[in-house]
Amino acid sequence: MITYRPATPADAVPVLAFWATAAEDADRPSDSPDAVLRLIERDPEALILAIDNETAEDGSELIVGSIIVGWDGWRCHLYRLAVAPTHRRRGIGKALISLAEQRFAAYGGTRADAMVLDANTEAHPAWSAAGYQPQPNWSRWVKPL
Repeated sequence: MITYRPATPADAVPVLAFWATAAEDADRPSDSPDAVLRLIERDPEALILAIDNETAEDGSELIVGSIIVGWDGWRCHLYRLAVAPTHRRRGIGKALISLAEQRFAAYGGTRADAMVLDANTEAHPAWSAAGYQPQPNWSRWVKPL
């Protein structure tokens, strides 16, 4: 059975291990437990996890999906949608996007954007199915700090 919940500080290291196997990490600095902890401290509901309570052999929770729901008071941003390769095509990504959108609606958000790499073509159908489309007239600019 898959359940969904906000991440807790105890999830910081397991989330990083999950992202190492399930998320696209091209062209980004390495994440750290401290970064995940700062996110959870700043907004305890920002990182939503999908948990498979039946798969882990030791009876522990197994993270099988994630999404970061970023709300800055004006715009709605989605990051780090990831689903474990073993659990894809089961509706987990769709459920995570839906939970994120519900959170945005509760805040009064009117438009969401998702950070999706152009080369991550495996993710494109999930975003399209949820009603998202690429915005062709601009690109993201970044600067490492």
